[in-house]
Amino acid sequence: MFFSVVIPTYNRLPILQKCLRALESQQLRDDHVIQAYEVVLVDDGSTDETLNWLAQHKEEFPHVRCFEQDHAGPAAARNLGVEQALGDMIIFIDSDLVVSSNFLQAHTDALIQGREKLGSDSFFTYGAVINTCNFENSTSEPYKITDFSAAFFATGNVAIPKHWLEKAGLFDTGFQLYGWEDLELGVRLKNLGLQLIKCPEAVGYHWHPAFCLQQIPKLIDQEIQRGRMGVLFYQKHPTWEVKMMIQMTWFHRLLWGVLSLNGLLNEKTMAPFLQWLINLGKPQLALEIARIFLNWYNVNGVYQAYAEIQEK
Repeated sequence: MFFSVVIPTYNRLPILQKCLRALESQQLRDDHVIQAYEVVLVDDGSTDETLNWLAQHKEEFPHVRCFEQDHAGPAAARNLGVEQALGDMIIFIDSDLVVSSNFLQAHTDALIQGREKLGSDSFFTYGAVINTCNFENSTSEPYKITDFSAAFFATGNVAIPKHWLEKAGLFDTGFQLYGWEDLELGVRLKNLGLQLIKCPEAVGYHWHPAFCLQQIPKLIDQEIQRGRMGVLFYQKHPTWEVKMMIQMTWFHRLLWGVLSLNGLLNEKTMAPFLQWLINLGKPQLALEIARIFLNWYNVNGVYQAYAEIQEK
């Protein structure tokens, strides 16, 4: 196997440095199954000196091939990465992910076992993603129940034959705002008959700064964007499964309406309680509670975007 690890990045230089160093420190068995690997990094118009830093440290990263584009979003960046990839096997990770030292070997073993089991390559492997706010020692975080994901295909940690991505048509660059471009591609891959094989040994540690109240406006904006892109997702695949995924059902509207007291529990009214939890050293718990009103924004965003489309 020849792996191409495709990574889009946008203004994430500090954690990107850890991401790339982890990929240069892979421990591979000497059984020649992995012929080679490369890291295809696509800079999506960063303004934080990412490209200059890479040029100054290129000797440290012999596996990295770097490409750049004007800021066009992760879908376009991943498409460029796939088009430039030399490998027959693509691995997608994000630039804020720090992988374990056995990451490539674990995906390799799962791919071999999957092919033996299914008798074909009509599948992809999906590794584990553990969320952490520990920047100094990102890989020390244990797995938590909140790290569970029921997604069929997500680009946080996935390995897939390149030809299936090409047959599916790559990512839809119409997803210009936040969310859903990878899960939408997953629907097309599922329609082609691909199966998901989980690979929990291939661990990626997804770093994000500890939750604070200053992040809330950005998080709200992301939920509204995700709602709008969810409607685009549903337009392309008008199924009940997609409606459930994007929360465009009466159940979700009732659920988050009740939990948020129809919006009375919001970023303003809950701020003192959330800050109290943060002061106690429980920012992750504060974030999970904030999802009450964040999901309410998302559901409203879905219905508002859908109503606008219906009016056209």
